[in-house]
Amino acid sequence: MSQPPKSSPWRIPLVRELAVILAIKLGVILGIKALWFTEPMMPKNGTEKVSERLFGSVAVQHQSPTEESP
Repeated sequence: MSQPPKSSPWRIPLVRELAVILAIKLGVILGIKALWFTEPMMPKNGTEKVSERLFGSVAVQHQSPTEESP
């Protein structure tokens, strides 16, 4: 196996340890993201539940959760 040149920062043990720790942290963060944040969860009647909770019993326009209003 070839040795890195003497001027390489990879010869310093602290640099190697920090790179390994950062790689592990990145892997853990990406794993958490893949497990818990894969796709948004849209509750059924979410808009009605929130407006009823905030404003009492209020009639709400029925919209599809994928439609946007201006």
